[in-house]
Amino acid sequence: MAVPRTGSRFPRRLAAFLAAVAVAGLTAGCATGGDAVDPNAGGQFRFVAGDGTGRFIPAESRRQAPHFTGEYLGGGAFDSASLTGRIAVINFWGSWCGPCRVETPAFQKVYEGVKAKGVEFVGIDVKDSDQAALAFLQNKGITFRSVFDPDGRIALAFRGFPPNSIPSTIILDRSGKVAQVHLGAMLGGDLQPVLDRLLAER
Repeated sequence: MAVPRTGSRFPRRLAAFLAAVAVAGLTAGCATGGDAVDPNAGGQFRFVAGDGTGRFIPAESRRQAPHFTGEYLGGGAFDSASLTGRIAVINFWGSWCGPCRVETPAFQKVYEGVKAKGVEFVGIDVKDSDQAALAFLQNKGITFRSVFDPDGRIALAFRGFPPNSIPSTIILDRSGKVAQVHLGAMLGGDLQPVLDRLLAER
């Protein structure tokens, strides 16, 4: 869009600043490449860079998570009803996401320590191709399964919370209510204390 010519250079500087912000918003938090998926392309949902903030919700203020279904990467049906009675870590990620390359292996380590305690991990792979996502999981040695959600449909189901950055993590208590919303990368040192707190709840 052309910038009107005036006696001041302020409009030109403002236009340049806004353009820089737009570019930063498109690239922050995700790796790019020749076949990378643009997380902002298509669909109703727009993903932005998370700031790494988390919010633990007291039991009396929690809301029920939405019910959702999907197909696992590699095949098989998923129904969130299967999480009933278990603490659930729902992680929104993509193979194109730079922070996910650090966060996902950290989640795997936590998962190995808590899976026998009634904690389930479910990845939600968004704005991705199934081939790239499966290669990512295999390369990182991830054993918890992920649901393939290329259109961000499941993210839309959670829009009341919402997981609008990649990565984002939503943690459910045993009754299926949202106990934690974390926007941006959540490493093991952030995740484990939340799970310990929920495991101690009765």
